[in-house]
Amino acid sequence: MQVPVIEWLKQEFNSKYVDMITEPGPNLILAESSPETKVNSIKERVEISVEQHGSNLIAVVGHYDCAGNLAEKEEQIKHIKSSIELVKSWGFEVDIIGLWVNKEWQVQKVA
Repeated sequence: MQVPVIEWLKQEFNSKYVDMITEPGPNLILAESSPETKVNSIKERVEISVEQHGSNLIAVVGHYDCAGNLAEKEEQIKHIKSSIELVKSWGFEVDIIGLWVNKEWQVQKVA
């Protein structure tokens, strides 16, 4: 799932590098703000990416057949949108988008 996202971000945003922060079912974790330890871990890694690596975009990604978030596409997209609101509240001055990777491994912007 990571390769299509990396390629899409490089193409759409003319990025040379993509800093990946991975976690099983991140859109569910962030949407529910639980467990707090995982939310804090994600936030700390995003902070490093933005402040130390110079990242200027955060993408919250969900994908088909996710073992960490068993919800169907429509529900996962709701999770992505809720996750974006939480990440915005962290105050990083970067763009934040949502992406969905379908069963053909195609990336679609959802928010």
